Amino acid sequence: MKGTAMIDADTAWAAVERRDRTFDGRFVTGVLTTGIYCRPSCAARHPRRSNVRFFADGTAARAAGLRACKRCLPDDVGRDEAAVLAAIDEIRQAEDAPSLAALAQLTGYSPAHFQRVFKRAIGLSPAAYARASREERARDALSVGDSVTGAIYEAGYGSASRFYENTKGRLGMAASAWANGGAGVTIRWAVVDTTMGRMLVAATDKGVCRLSFGEDESELRRRFPKADLVEGGAAFGKLLADVVASVEAPGDFAHIPLDVKGTAFQEACWEALRAIPPGETRTYAEIAAAAGNPKAVRAAGSANARNNVAVLIPCHRVVRKGGDLGGYAYGQDIKRELLERERK
Repeated sequence: MKGTAMIDADTAWAAVERRDRTFDGRFVTGVLTTGIYCRPSCAARHPRRSNVRFFADGTAARAAGLRACKRCLPDDVGRDEAAVLAAIDEIRQAEDAPSLAALAQLTGYSPAHFQRVFKRAIGLSPAAYARASREERARDALSVGDSVTGAIYEAGYGSASRFYENTKGRLGMAASAWANGGAGVTIRWAVVDTTMGRMLVAATDKGVCRLSFGEDESELRRRFPKADLVEGGAAFGKLLADVVASVEAPGDFAHIPLDVKGTAFQEACWEALRAIPPGETRTYAEIAAAAGNPKAVRAAGSANARNNVAVLIPCHRVVRKGGDLGGYAYGQDIKRELLERERK
């Protein structure tokens, strides 16, 4: 199990009261009056706080004379994690997406139970994860290959028509452009000074595709080595001025067009981020819930990390449960400053 020395008793008890599954595996709850220990998410009736003691894992709880709860099976957390990792490995190596029944048999679970275990851990069903994994392989193959057709089959699609059906609107540009490192795509860009440091802004004809701090043209070259990168321009200058103004006085960015693509869940998370009123914050759990899957907390965190448009998709408005700022791709100083400006 994951180490839990830093989890204080108040945080642990709050997780128990919420039956928060994201804390499963981080500690166990010992109930001294019954002599059992449980997962934080155990569905059993809550004990009195005065009768509870928290342990780092089942080994520590058993050393104190407690036994595992037969309802929530706290010692199976490690088994669940191993099963999910085994399934992910199988999905990534298989030419065709394995069936739920095959994955369940591989891991020793019933299909229905494994579906719940996998979705709780990853935020997606095994089938949805397999589709996302195949799309990711397509992205990688198209970015380095010289044949669109070859890349499609290399990614595991049985036909070109199935590829275009499944990835329509998800790769952000034509497949041929991905195959040629962005060839045929015009990206206008500029690096400007702001009160929060040097900022890169880049946009296609559809909208802003990159906003970052501390980066320059080389980052765009890395992402799109064969794209037509054009510095500045009159039309882009108007968009750039609007973006800079919105960053200097962060608030509502809905009027600024974006050209960003992700999985359906990632895009739902980004929409949830843009719906947060200026000056307010949300937790990853709240973002996952707003995106339609309250259990997909880890996947919400991953969607946050894959945001290519800082500020305009305000991932700086996500904080940890206790109110701690948490991480930020461009440093906590910028995150803190953005939040302080929004609250004024």
